[in-house]
Amino acid sequence: MDFAFDARTEELRERLLAFMQEYVYPAEPVAAEQRARLASPWDTPAVFGELKAEARRQGLWNLFFVDQHGPSDAPYGAGLSNLQYAPLAEITGRSPHLAPMATNCAAPDTGNMELLAQFADDDQKKRWLEPLLAGEIRSAFAMTEPEVASSDATNIETRIERSADGESYAVTGRKWYISGAMNPDCTIFIVMGKTDPDHDDPRRQQSMILVPRDTPGVEVRRAMSVYGYQDHDHGGHAEVVFDGARVPAANLIGDEGSGFAIAQARLGPGRIHHCMRLIGMAERAIELMCRRAVERTAFGKELAAQGVVQNWIADARVTVEQLRLLVLKTAWLMDTVGNRGAHTEIQAIKIATPRAVVGILDQAVQLHGAGGVSQDFPLAELWAAARTLRLADGPDEVHQRSLARRELKRYR
Repeated sequence: MDFAFDARTEELRERLLAFMQEYVYPAEPVAAEQRARLASPWDTPAVFGELKAEARRQGLWNLFFVDQHGPSDAPYGAGLSNLQYAPLAEITGRSPHLAPMATNCAAPDTGNMELLAQFADDDQKKRWLEPLLAGEIRSAFAMTEPEVASSDATNIETRIERSADGESYAVTGRKWYISGAMNPDCTIFIVMGKTDPDHDDPRRQQSMILVPRDTPGVEVRRAMSVYGYQDHDHGGHAEVVFDGARVPAANLIGDEGSGFAIAQARLGPGRIHHCMRLIGMAERAIELMCRRAVERTAFGKELAAQGVVQNWIADARVTVEQLRLLVLKTAWLMDTVGNRGAHTEIQAIKIATPRAVVGILDQAVQLHGAGGVSQDFPLAELWAAARTLRLADGPDEVHQRSLARRELKRYR
């Protein structure tokens, strides 16, 4: 068993670390200053464009795009495996609001690009996938609804109704926490709804359809905050209402009734990408803890000499090393036996990683005192993001239920 990174991964790691040090970290305060002067808080600060141009110039672009279903004449992806991408995503997770955006590796666009690459037809890829890969537009994935328990996707109530002549579909429903939708560059929604609510199989009732933002009947109603944060850099999270929004039948992705299966295929890579970045968030928390511990003095000695602080730092290091190995194993399985074969491990990392990283961040906040909950350090915002990931892409309890069922099945 070889634990070393291959030559290409190591080379990309070195370049990405240098890019973070030289461009991304210095851009964090710049982005905040520029956003304060924008006409709308949802507009994109100029520094984002500069970061994206530099990342693309350095070949640090679409690193996530491991699927080869994209347009053959447009080599937008890096062609990496999940195992190769994992340590790179970890690095971008150290600045989760800037680095993924700068490298065109930010959710929800990553999952949407993978979905389109795998399930869209050629016309849909040409119109939506290619500009997404080029970083020219943004997108959103509209599944979660406020009126139902969306952790069970069969509950989705949005209707996708075909016209009598079969030429179009009308989309009607209310969605919320639709990530990225507040950004004016978000021009396309991938909407999950029911085309056949009476189908005997509840997993064959749903379909997915492409709805352009400027379609009559689409209303981005309001921004949804996360622990009080608006997540401006990410593009926010919106409540979106579809009131009979009519689109051509050709906008349907795949076949009617395939929406549930497509959603599951999309969420697998998305879950591991979140966990990869979470490890980077934990690494930054450990770095901040260590710096704080050696710089501050309390009760006559530096914080680093306090036993409880030493325990926090040691436990955090052990936890991160454990999580990283599990995430890398999961990435390797996805590459070798496919997402379905790695289902158990994907659920395991989705349960373990956000929970553990929230704990590390919480201790980092504690060590920083009032500074830890302030805007002068990134810890409070990192904590809010990590805590949210115990809900996003399926809450802990849903994954625990499924994982336990699989374990118990072997004994029945």
